[in-house]
Amino acid sequence: MGSLHTDDIFDTTGCLQHPLDAEEFRLHAHKLVDFIADYYKNVAKYPVRSQVEPGYLRKLLPETAPNQPESIENILSDVRSCIIPGLTHWMSPNYYAYFPSSGSTAAFLGEMLSTGFNVVGFNWMSSPAATELESVVMDWLAKLLCLPSEFLFSGGGGGVLQGTTCEAILCTLAAARDRALSRGCDISQLVVYGSDQTHCALQKAAQIAGIPYSNFRTIKTTVADAFALTANSLRIAIDSDLSAGLIPLYLCATIGTTSSTAVDRLPELAQLTSQHNIWLHVDAAYAGAACICPEFRHFIDGVELADSFSFNAHKWFFNNLDCCCLWVKSPTALIKSLSTNPEYLKNKATESKQVVDYKDWQIALSRRFRSLKMWMVLRGYGTANLRQFLRGHVRMAKVFEGLVRLDRRFEVVVPRYFSTVCFRVQAGGDEAEENEMNRRILESVNAEGKIYMTHAVIGGVYVMRFAAGGTLTEERHVREAWVVIKEHVEKLMPNVKVMDG
Repeated sequence: MGSLHTDDIFDTTGCLQHPLDAEEFRLHAHKLVDFIADYYKNVAKYPVRSQVEPGYLRKLLPETAPNQPESIENILSDVRSCIIPGLTHWMSPNYYAYFPSSGSTAAFLGEMLSTGFNVVGFNWMSSPAATELESVVMDWLAKLLCLPSEFLFSGGGGGVLQGTTCEAILCTLAAARDRALSRGCDISQLVVYGSDQTHCALQKAAQIAGIPYSNFRTIKTTVADAFALTANSLRIAIDSDLSAGLIPLYLCATIGTTSSTAVDRLPELAQLTSQHNIWLHVDAAYAGAACICPEFRHFIDGVELADSFSFNAHKWFFNNLDCCCLWVKSPTALIKSLSTNPEYLKNKATESKQVVDYKDWQIALSRRFRSLKMWMVLRGYGTANLRQFLRGHVRMAKVFEGLVRLDRRFEVVVPRYFSTVCFRVQAGGDEAEENEMNRRILESVNAEGKIYMTHAVIGGVYVMRFAAGGTLTEERHVREAWVVIKEHVEKLMPNVKVMDG
């Protein structure tokens, strides 16, 4: 294999000389592993939320790419000085924003294998192991979640690894749409339902799928129902649409909403969607992982009447991004909506109807060997340990919730079901004043950099969200975070006395 052209006087010591050489790869990959291991070892020392200003990086980097190769040492030096300051450190033990991104050693090693093999597994023939391992691990996971047999390949259904929930919702919505169109419905009649707590991915999917904006229903939730979508509120919307000559098409029910981890009333919703032949998708992007624990499984009761179910293993199941697990009862519905069969992809295996071609279960043609990291996680830790990891995160959230409740300046705003606590400071003013004070406290906390949280507005109330679940987070970090929060409250509200219960 030829090397890169270089000037005779140019020193190429420490530079990559070949696009791919086994020994050169071994040498430099060891350096990268050491670099990343050191990063994990020291990640708690960095400000959790990046402190840079917009446009900072363009000022630090050259305007054009280098003509000659640079050494790995120089490149890593720039990673330290230019890139790391611009990172928000999702793997920090002090990261409590959004939802966790709980990577793991096992998943990382699986990613290394996937990247190393570099297969493009769009159909069975392109790499049989990639397809078959995915089918196996998706059945394993379905059994861990106690999903109905109809979601397993042996029961006529099946699972697929998507990139994100956005893709899972779009694929299932497209399948529901095309099923309705094949029955003679007009797309202008089709209606999609979610609540005011449903992830915005549903609205984006509806737009892409061609559902008229006027046919997208955002059903209001209330504090009395803990911001869960109920069958009564859905029934009112359905009846109104039927009276107007419209056709209810698709409902996205959520187990663990983004704002507050609310849990939609799945059993009663499933009964209603079944009566009206509405495609029911269950989005358990965050909380689905916890349902491998028997004590949390009841949250997805009713899934037996759903058409599809998904959760993000890259959130709270120790898989590095990206890894969304999607199961459907009717793979045929997906395939009819998403398949293509050009001459250059035709092969005997596909024509035999004995194999799965995952290109027909997703938006893109090409796909990564994602199942390797899931396989590594399941085998490397075992289900007993995975359950204990998840329970540990829930215990940490309970600790934090207890600390909040002991200080009467604070209140827990909504029930905590999993490992996320939504809370606020009671500032003693009207709602607008209290919201502004909580906003200022959160910004003060995040600007300091010791911890990072995000917010939500639920029923008009501004809340701070404390999402435990980071792979490196321990109880001591949670207790330290509470001290940080109280310090900022005391700085911004010096006249409000501590009132521990």
